[in-house]
Amino acid sequence: MNPATAVCADDIEQALREALAPLSLLVQDDSHLHAGHAGAREGRHFTVRLTSERFNGLSRLARHRLVYDSLNKLIPRGIHALAIEARAPGET
Repeated sequence: MNPATAVCADDIEQALREALAPLSLLVQDDSHLHAGHAGAREGRHFTVRLTSERFNGLSRLARHRLVYDSLNKLIPRGIHALAIEARAPGET
């Protein structure tokens, strides 16, 4: 993986905004919490919390698939782990 093309939180945020038009979105780079663990060499770790109307009526699995589909082009650029909290409006 070329460090110059490695994915960052801003890349993830932009892709999710374009694909899912979230009402709220937080992308957090958690890579520093995994320093020294084997997966840290394979890419970065992120947490994504978002609320989108696109999630209305969808199961948790379907919501996660939408997020992964939205990030499909970024995953090869160094997303090793992705924690996802995907909610529809009004859910807590």
